[in-house]
Amino acid sequence: MWIDTHCHLDAAEFDADRDAVREAAHQAGVTRCVIPAVHAGHWPQVAQLAERHGDAYALGIHPLYVPQAQEADLLALDRALTERRDDPRLVAVGETGLDFFVPELCTPDMRERQWFFYTAQLKLAQKHGLPVILHVRRSADLLLKGLRQCRITSGIAHAFNGSHQQAQAFVDLGFALGFGGTLTYERSLQLRRLACELPLSAIVLETDAPDIPPQWLYQTAEQRALGAAQGRNSPAELPRIAQVLAGLRGVSLADLAAASTHNAQRVLPKLVPA
Repeated sequence: MWIDTHCHLDAAEFDADRDAVREAAHQAGVTRCVIPAVHAGHWPQVAQLAERHGDAYALGIHPLYVPQAQEADLLALDRALTERRDDPRLVAVGETGLDFFVPELCTPDMRERQWFFYTAQLKLAQKHGLPVILHVRRSADLLLKGLRQCRITSGIAHAFNGSHQQAQAFVDLGFALGFGGTLTYERSLQLRRLACELPLSAIVLETDAPDIPPQWLYQTAEQRALGAAQGRNSPAELPRIAQVLAGLRGVSLADLAAASTHNAQRVLPKLVPA
């Protein structure tokens, strides 16, 4: 049993074959996917997809969509979380967080705006008793500052790629760290080392499909220039990603499946089967 704790099945890249993609993942042993929303317009769709495929979802405003978000969206999020509070498939607030990699988001005004939407969503998660799914890109320290100011029950630091000290700080706050396709690259030395040094109890698995393709799907810039399409990631890739991690850690695939599933259910408690 595998849980893909971060998969954007609502993305346009899956419009042509979404149901087939989810079925392929099911056949590969991925029994649950968590579908985090990225903006208010996606909230109904992620809920519908989770219902259709027996998956789970989160509602939130992604930092990349903060420039066009409105404060009214936060009021709408509060209403949506209230209206759906009894929905067992709603497992978290997210995807929220901070992104200081994209240049347009790094101006003083945009940093302040990101912080406003991030902390507002933390407060909503606290109000509704939900975990959070965090976007972490060159922003770990400030994300941790927000979590210390507004304590959340638990959550996931998605696509984590920070230091061991930062990782431990998230773990100390009750969070798990999401690992996916990036660790399949041999050049990801620091990330691979971190994935081996952390206790297994700190790790959950994810694909971020259709993004962050594993090494076997990646096309170089030269290949793309010759007409090759960038490989589309999918939740069916999760067991193979897990196999890489199991090899790095020297554990069995069965033990990794059991541990990562337990960890996901611990930090997203509504994932636990009724």
